[in-house]
Amino acid sequence: MSDATNSTDWVIPAPRQPALPVQGESARFPVRRIYCVGRNYADHAIEMGHDPNRESPFFFQKNPDAVEVPDGRFPYPVMSTDVHHEIELVVALAMGGRDIPLESALDCVYGYAVGIDMTRRDLQAEAKKQGRPWEVDKAFEASAPCSAIVPAERIGHPAAGLIWLDVNGERRQSGDLNQLIWKVPEVIATLSALFTLAPGDLIFTGTPAGVGPVQRGDRISGGVEGVAELSLTVV
Repeated sequence: MSDATNSTDWVIPAPRQPALPVQGESARFPVRRIYCVGRNYADHAIEMGHDPNRESPFFFQKNPDAVEVPDGRFPYPVMSTDVHHEIELVVALAMGGRDIPLESALDCVYGYAVGIDMTRRDLQAEAKKQGRPWEVDKAFEASAPCSAIVPAERIGHPAAGLIWLDVNGERRQSGDLNQLIWKVPEVIATLSALFTLAPGDLIFTGTPAGVGPVQRGDRISGGVEGVAELSLTVV
């Protein structure tokens, strides 16, 4: 019997590889996994009813194809009437490994982008109440829209700068990257103790306060100073 892992023949068509554009490049960045850091800004932790001074970092995942939002149109998901926006700095990895030392964590970074962690908040509230996992709240289709990736060799490693989101021209979220509780090198080092990180992994680093609902027809725009901007229409 042949080894299926080495075969180029499939019993069904191989799934399409999720990918993101890279600013200024024709080649695209393949997405392997999406990790998200929960409550990584103190003001957001407080608005969600938690004490940021007593909480170690925690993580959840989204599906790789969730980054793709065709034509900048975010489809309002089914089974929810309370979908929230969460603007985030996204880290794209070119290298990975296990137990990555803090001092070399940034060497793994290919570049940065801006993403929005879209959340079915009503379903999340019910999951929290019942002690259930968050996949249906966080990992639905188009739940991680993301800008093009900007290589770190062009912009460095941003540790400060405005992060913001507007809905229909009204400012909803505003913070600064220097307010991250767990900084990017700490996030990478901690994640690598829990998972084997690899090229193609994305890390959504957390959102500042001001998360709130969107409705069909809303125009969402947001960005991170010195990195990128992202615009969506809710349909």
